Formats: sequence, C-alpha cells, structure tokens
Amino acid sequence: MIRQLLYALLMTGGAAMAQADDLPDTALKQPEAQAWSFSGVSGTYDKAQLQRGFQVYKDVCAACHGLKFVAFRDLRKIGYTPEQIKAIAAEYEVEGEPDGEGEVHKRPARPGDYFPAPYANDEAAAFANNGSVPADLSLMARAREAGADYIHALLTGYKPPPAGMEIGENNWYNPYFAFGEAIAMAEPLADRMVDYGDGSPQTVEQYARDVSAFLTWTADPHMERRKKTGLRVMVFLLLFAGLAYCTKRQIWADKTGQEPK
Repeated sequence: MIRQLLYALLMTGGAAMAQADDLPDTALKQPEAQAWSFSGVSGTYDKAQLQRGFQVYKDVCAACHGLKFVAFRDLRKIGYTPEQIKAIAAEYEVEGEPDGEGEVHKRPARPGDYFPAPYANDEAAAFANNGSVPADLSLMARAREAGADYIHALLTGYKPPPAGMEIGENNWYNPYFAFGEAIAMAEPLADRMVDYGDGSPQTVEQYARDVSAFLTWTADPHMERRKKTGLRVMVFLLLFAGLAYCTKRQIWADKTGQEPK
C-alpha cells in the first residue's frame, strides 16, 4: 500500500505537463514493456543515452517533427556544455526582431531560443507530407499511455501487412500505431544511418531505444527531482507518523496512570 501511494505521489506531480489525445486507442498490438533506466520510483536518466537520442532526433526526426517546448539551453541538463549548446543552436534559424521597416528576418538561433518548427505552418507541413501534419514531439511520451514503450514499439514495428490487408497509398503498416494499422510516416530508421561516436550499436533497435529515452526526457525533464522530493516527503511522513504514534501512547498512558508498553 505504501509503495503504491509513493508511486502515485511521484507520478502525479508531472501529470499536468501533457494530456493524452482524445482519440481512442485503436492499435492492433500493445507495446511490450521495456527495461528503462528511468523506470520505477528510484529510476534516473542515462545522460549518455539521452545525448545519443538527441543525435537521432536531430539527424532524423527534426526534418519533420518539432520540439516547440524545448529550449536549446535545456540541453545542459543532459550533459552538453555551453559551447556545445551554442554550436547546436547556431545550426538552426529563428525569426529575429522586426527591423526599422517592420520586416522580420531570420537569424541564427541562440541558447535561449526554442527549437524551431521544421515548417512555417500546418498547411506547409501537410503539403510536404501528403496531407498529414507531423506531430510535435515535445510531449509525445506523455501523450501516449505506454510512453517510451509506445515510441520504441512504433519505431521498430514496421512490417509488411498481413495477407488480405490493403494499405492505402503513402501509408505504411504498423500494428502499434495508436490510431489504426496504417500510418502516414514511412519507416524513419535504418541500421547505420546515425553515426554514434561512443561505440554504441548503430542499429534500428538502439536508435529507437535512445530516441525514446530522449523524448521521455523532453516530456518530463524534472522527473528525477520530483522523485527525490517524493521520497523525502514519504520519509518525513513515515517519521512523523511514528512520532505521532509514540506521542499518542504517552498521552493515553498519562491519563490512565499506566506506563506505556
């Protein structure tokens, strides 16, 4: 009971960060539970994995998907130095301040800027993607019930459709897709498409795990601090309950004239 209460306390603190889509889950298959470093009440993020996941996002996912709630300076929390963050930000362009004539021009991004969207607007995004607007990934891990497990399953779940099933043009079969078996996103990952510098396997499985962990962090960057706070609160409550119990026994012993047992 105490363990369940502790877990609820730790997890509900971040529930307001994102809300699940109103659309029903119609996936043909449910994701299998994976082992993650951040699972459980004492789990923590693996910064090396988060940096690899960011590399996968930047090299593959950023072409279509934004991170509108993540600022470049936030990357310091996963181990990047100020110099590295400046260099990463400079690879992107954002809208600057209006000039004297009211014209707005692009400028290199700075650490305080947020990741820009890959398209100017939804219409441009739909035009470039056969009518589908790629989702922003900032809160994706909180917008799906299975979180990182869902992202991992989706990225590794592409396969030929079963016999007799027809998938429309510009759609692909993925039984883990939350809203039907046909997804408008082509399989994004392939072996050896992202060059890791730390010797980690350059496989679809590893890429999927790393970017899933990274997107869990973007959706819940304060998880570790929240868990530490929750544990401290629970320890305090347990100590307080013990002191209250001892005090109660002492008070009633004084009233009855008996020594507390």
